[in-house]
Amino acid sequence: MTQFRPARLSDQPALEAFLVAHIETSVFLLLNLRDHGPLGGTHPRAMRYFIREVGADITGCFGISTTGMIMPQLPGPTDWQAVASLLIGQHIEGVIGQADQCAALLAATHLTHAPTNLASREKLYALDLCDLIVPDHPGHIVPLDITMRDVAVPWRAAYQTEALGTPQDQAYPRAMDEIDAYIIAGSHQMLIQNGACVAMTGFNAQLPELVQIGGVFTPPEQRSQGHARRAVALHLQQAAAQGVPRSVLFAANTAAEKAYESIGFKHIGHFSITLFTNPEVLT
Repeated sequence: MTQFRPARLSDQPALEAFLVAHIETSVFLLLNLRDHGPLGGTHPRAMRYFIREVGADITGCFGISTTGMIMPQLPGPTDWQAVASLLIGQHIEGVIGQADQCAALLAATHLTHAPTNLASREKLYALDLCDLIVPDHPGHIVPLDITMRDVAVPWRAAYQTEALGTPQDQAYPRAMDEIDAYIIAGSHQMLIQNGACVAMTGFNAQLPELVQIGGVFTPPEQRSQGHARRAVALHLQQAAAQGVPRSVLFAANTAAEKAYESIGFKHIGHFSITLFTNPEVLT
C-alpha cells in the first residue's frame, strides 16, 4: 500500500522542485507553498501537504487548505483510497487539479455526486511567451484601480455567477472583496477603448516561472469584438518584458478556446475545478 506522510519544513526545497517539474497543473500548490510553507496555518490559502515518496524521491503530493480545498499532484499509479483515508473528518470545500486525478479522488471519497456550485472539466492551455501573438486591435490596458471599482465589481459579480456558479446573493459581496484585493495586489488590468473599459484581464497566480491567467471578463454588449484576446495578450506582453517565460490558463467554452488559440496558446491537457454547495465532511 502506498504510504503518505505529512510534509516537514525541511521538505520544502524538494517539494518545490517536484511541483516546478509539474508546474502547469501545480500553480496553486506551488504558490501556496511558497507563501505559507508546507505545514498549514490560519490563512485561508495555507495548506498542509502530504508527500508520497519512493526512496528519497518525492513522487507525488496533495495539499489541504485551511478552508478545505484539496489539491492533488499525484502522477502515475496512485493509491487513492490511502489519500481518502487521510481526509476522514475533514471539511471539504472543493477539489482542484489535473482533471483525471481529481476524478479519481472524488470517486475514492464518494463525493462524485455531492451537490456542487461548480463541477468543471476545462481545457488546459500553455504558451511560451516568446511565441505570443499580440492582435492588431484597438485598445490599451491600464492597471485596475479604485476609479474603476464601480465598473469592475458588477463585472466580477457576473463572472462569479457565470463561471463559478456562485449563488446570486453571495456573488456581489465576494466580488467587492475580490476587486479590492485585485486593486491592492495590482494583478488585474482593464482594456480601454475610446475612453471606456471594455474588458478585464488578470493573473490569478504570478510566479517567476509562470503566470496563470484568470478572471478574464468582457460584458455581454462588448463580446465577440476581440477585446478579451487583446487584453490578455497585452498583459502577457508585460509579463514577458519582466522575464516571465510561460503562461497557462483554462478555457471553459469554444469561444474562449478560439480566442486563446489565436494568440498562441496550445492545448496541453485538462483541468478540473469542483466547488461543493456546502462543505462535505468525510466519514
